[in-house]
Amino acid sequence: MATTQHYLWASGHFLLLLSSLRYFVAWIMFKSVSSWWYKASFTGALVSYAIVCQKSLGTPQPNAAFVRRALLDENVQYFLLAFFWWSSKPIAMTLLPYAIFSLFHALTFTRTTLMPQFLAPGPPASAGGPPTPHPLAKRLQAWVKANYDSAMKVVAYTELVIFVRVLLGAITFQNSLLSPIIFAHFVRQRYYQSAFTREAIGATTARIDGFARKPGNPPVVAQIWDKVQMLIGRWVGTTLTANAPAAGAAGAAPRR
Repeated sequence: MATTQHYLWASGHFLLLLSSLRYFVAWIMFKSVSSWWYKASFTGALVSYAIVCQKSLGTPQPNAAFVRRALLDENVQYFLLAFFWWSSKPIAMTLLPYAIFSLFHALTFTRTTLMPQFLAPGPPASAGGPPTPHPLAKRLQAWVKANYDSAMKVVAYTELVIFVRVLLGAITFQNSLLSPIIFAHFVRQRYYQSAFTREAIGATTARIDGFARKPGNPPVVAQIWDKVQMLIGRWVGTTLTANAPAAGAAGAAPRR
């Protein structure tokens, strides 16, 4: 039986999904759109992530151990990032990772909680057994399972594009200088926690490496790229944790 907290969590995801869709449609069609939709999207994210963080970590404790444990939790990281985007100048593509997560959560909530209230279950698989889910629920579950990994890969690559966007935005004064710094730290932590992020960074690095060492390019291009890789490697080498990937966006069923 779904609790009030569970419905509130789902409401946050539905709010994020619908508001971001409204904002994206206007953005893609080059139409003006109120920043209200942008803030509403991240408000939904904050609601949902706050509930998940509370369930995962329990009541906040005023000590260093709790703070450290919280900062290592990927849902806390996404919650803090959502708050930063909510309080910053709108950047449309920052909504995309959250919208993808919310799509899968909304579909799962619809299948497991809403559909059973309106759709009759199927016949038992065996005599005396429990009824089977409605065929529509089965198809929805199959779609989520089949497309989850692909969606998480899209999230990983999108987060790299967002970093490039905020870095260029800081250089051209389209967003704050703090944005690329905060997001770089976020991506670094994702590298240690998400196999999808490591795969995206590895593939992107290999592509840039191939371009930098392409025959006919000036040697200085490869030299600069080697220097950049060395500096990034030194920076990435220091992080909060280098343990195995955590559950969540790293590959387990989404729980945000």
